[in-house]
Amino acid sequence: MASISVVILNYNGSNYLKDLLPSVLEYSREAEVIVADNASRDDSTEVMKKDFPDVCLIEIEENLGFAGGYNEILKRVEADYFVLLNSDVEVTANWLTPLVTFMESNPDYAGCQPKIKDYNHRNTFEYAGACGGFIDSLGYPYCRGRLFDTTEIDTGQYNKPLDVFWTSGACMMIRSKVYKEAGGLDDDFFAHMEEIDLCWRIQSMGLKLRIIPESTVYHIGGGTLSKVSPFKTYLNFRNGLALLIKNLPLSALILKLPIRIVLDWVAGIHFLLSGEAKHFRSVARAHLWIVAHLKSTCSKRKKTSDLHGRTSIVWDYFVKRKHHYNRL
Repeated sequence: MASISVVILNYNGSNYLKDLLPSVLEYSREAEVIVADNASRDDSTEVMKKDFPDVCLIEIEENLGFAGGYNEILKRVEADYFVLLNSDVEVTANWLTPLVTFMESNPDYAGCQPKIKDYNHRNTFEYAGACGGFIDSLGYPYCRGRLFDTTEIDTGQYNKPLDVFWTSGACMMIRSKVYKEAGGLDDDFFAHMEEIDLCWRIQSMGLKLRIIPESTVYHIGGGTLSKVSPFKTYLNFRNGLALLIKNLPLSALILKLPIRIVLDWVAGIHFLLSGEAKHFRSVARAHLWIVAHLKSTCSKRKKTSDLHGRTSIVWDYFVKRKHHYNRL
C-alpha cells in the first residue's frame, strides 16, 4: 500500500491548529500527519505540544516562506505521496481516498487536488484553487469556479474530473519522486504562485495534473496574508513575471513579457488613481526585483513550454464581462 504524508506548514496559525487539525487527524487515518512550524511568533508550538502531543512536529528556525518551508521539511519526509495542506483547511470524511486511488491507477499523472470550497460560505468555491487551475496565454491564472475575485456557487457544474494546468498549494497531492525530480518549489517565490511554477515545470517534463471533485475540502483563505496586503500584491506581481521568465520558450517570452509589463503598470496606475499608493509601490518594487535578479532568474530556465490557454482572461473578464468559467 502506498505511503502518504499529509504535511501542514504552519505560520502563526495556532487558532487554525486548534480548530482544524482535529478534522485532519480524524479523516486521514491512512496517512502520517506532520505539522511543520515555520518559526511562528504566536503560541503554535506550545499548542501542538500541549493539545496534540502525538502528532509529529518539526520546527524550522526561521520563516522560509511557503516555498522554502516546504522544501526544507520535505527533505526529511519519506513517503510515496506528499499532501501539501494549508493550516486553514478543513478536510472532510473520505477526502484522501479518491485522490490516492486516482494516483495509484494513473502513473502518468504527477499530482491532483480536491475541490476547494469556502469555509465561511460552504456552497461557494474558494479563491485559492476552486475546482482546478488554468492559465491564459499571458500567464494569468484562473480556476473553474473562480475568475479573478469572482467566486461561483457550487451547483455541481464542475463535478467532472478534468486535466488542469495547476493544482492549488492549499491542498495538493504530489508524487514525492516527481516533487524531488522537478526541484521542488522555488525558494525565491517565498509565497504565491510557487505551486503554478512547480506545476508548469512538471508539465514540461511530460507529466499531467488532475482535479478530483469527488474529494472536497474547505479553505478559510488569507490565513497568512490578507488579500489587501501590499506585500501580497508585491509577491503576486513579482512572481507572475518570474513565472514567465523561467518557463516560457525564448521566442514566446520576447513576445509576451513586454505585454505583461505594460498590463502590470496599467494595474499599478489604477492602484495609484484609486488612492492605494502602497499597492502602486508594491508593483514598482516587484519590477525592480525582477531587474535586479534577472540573471539568477534566467539561470533557472531548463525545460520550457509555451502557454496554449485562452488568449487573455483579462480581456474576457474585464472587457467581455465573462465572470464565470463556464461562460468562457
